[in-house]
Amino acid sequence: MDKPKNRIREVLEEKGIKQTWLAEKLGKSFCIVNSYVCNRRQPSLEVLFEIAKILNVEPSQLIGRK
Repeated sequence: MDKPKNRIREVLEEKGIKQTWLAEKLGKSFCIVNSYVCNRRQPSLEVLFEIAKILNVEPSQLIGRK
C-alpha cells in the first residue's frame, strides 16, 4: 500500500506562502513544517485542521494521493 501523502507543498506554492511563515503561524519549528511539506512526516489530524484554517482551505484539500 502507498504511504499517505499530503498536498501541503502544492497549496503553499499555489498561495505563494513560505514554509517559514506557516511554521511561525503554527508555533512549530521550520524543521517540523518542512518534514510535513516533504512528506517525511504526516501531521496529526489536529495539526492538519489547524494548517487548513491558517491557509484558508478545506482540510480535504490538504489530503491526496500521488
